[in-house]
Amino acid sequence: MARDRQATEKKILKAVGKLLADEGFRKFGINAVARQAHVDKVLIYRYFGGMPHLLRAYAEAGTYWPSIEEVAGGDPERLRGKPLNETVATLLCNFSRAIRKRPVTLEILAWETIERNELAEVLEKVREDFSKDLVRIFVDGRDVAAGEFAAVVSLLTAGINYLAVRSRKVGRYGNINLRSEEGWRRLESAILTICERCIGSGVAA
Repeated sequence: MARDRQATEKKILKAVGKLLADEGFRKFGINAVARQAHVDKVLIYRYFGGMPHLLRAYAEAGTYWPSIEEVAGGDPERLRGKPLNETVATLLCNFSRAIRKRPVTLEILAWETIERNELAEVLEKVREDFSKDLVRIFVDGRDVAAGEFAAVVSLLTAGINYLAVRSRKVGRYGNINLRSEEGWRRLESAILTICERCIGSGVAA
């Protein structure tokens, strides 16, 4: 019985991702998810307790957004011991690779730029919590100018998100091929340079 429920939950969450990627948020609802998953909507309420909880479960299931361990390269503790500029550059480069492996997520992020509602805010909150956890694990306790640091990281993260989303429909940005590993290696090299020049070593305070 538990195995059946687990399989059904997985099917429902997969349906959530497909609907959001294909249709965005305007047509998204419990009935649409139930039809896509071929389940009774009563099961969705029973297993997830309603739309916000369903979206939160989808966002935390691991297929939507990368984990701390993934962006840390599998070893957060080892990365925590490196200079801050190197740590941040590694996290950002790993994040760019992780997000590009999630085509459904890129579609959802694209929809979010043109549709804003309470459902989009649920997914946004998950991303914000992820960012706060990164700061708590890798930045807190280091000697860093908080305002300037946050601005640099925000700019780089926004650039990664935009270019990754752009790569879905448009393969280039300037002379950078966004659909090639060589193009992204060039971008990662730029990330390393920016972090080196704009973020200090961040030794423990």
